[in-house]
Amino acid sequence: MPPKQRGPSTVPSQTSTPAKSSTSAPAKSSKSTSSTDAQDIVRQVWNNYVKKTPQRVKLLDAFLGFLVVVAALQFFYCLIVGNFPFNAFLAGFSATVGQFVLTASLRIQTNPENKKEFESISHERAFADFVFGSLLLHFFCVNFIN
Repeated sequence: MPPKQRGPSTVPSQTSTPAKSSTSAPAKSSKSTSSTDAQDIVRQVWNNYVKKTPQRVKLLDAFLGFLVVVAALQFFYCLIVGNFPFNAFLAGFSATVGQFVLTASLRIQTNPENKKEFESISHERAFADFVFGSLLLHFFCVNFIN
């Protein structure tokens, strides 16, 4: 995608007061201002998420967060303690990653903002696909443990 063209109204003017910028506060205040701006952006995104996201999608997001934590714990356990039954580690880690992918797919299909892209798939059908895929995934992971 080509870069956006900037019009004359979006280009900052060169006639701003240069003397004022040289007598402004030290760089520390600009750094704290940028961190305050970043905090304001994060706070605004969080408030927007809390207000506009349906409860069903929030529940799926919480489960996705749980899966990320479980995968990280499994990985760090493997690094610290070792991976003697390597099949068990691979089965557990792949089950966590696979469940994350299936849950992300369910979240995308059931999100009301994506209704236009998934008109032909009902919420019940998406959930049935999720359950079937989860059963299949865990069947293979349990068999992989050996």
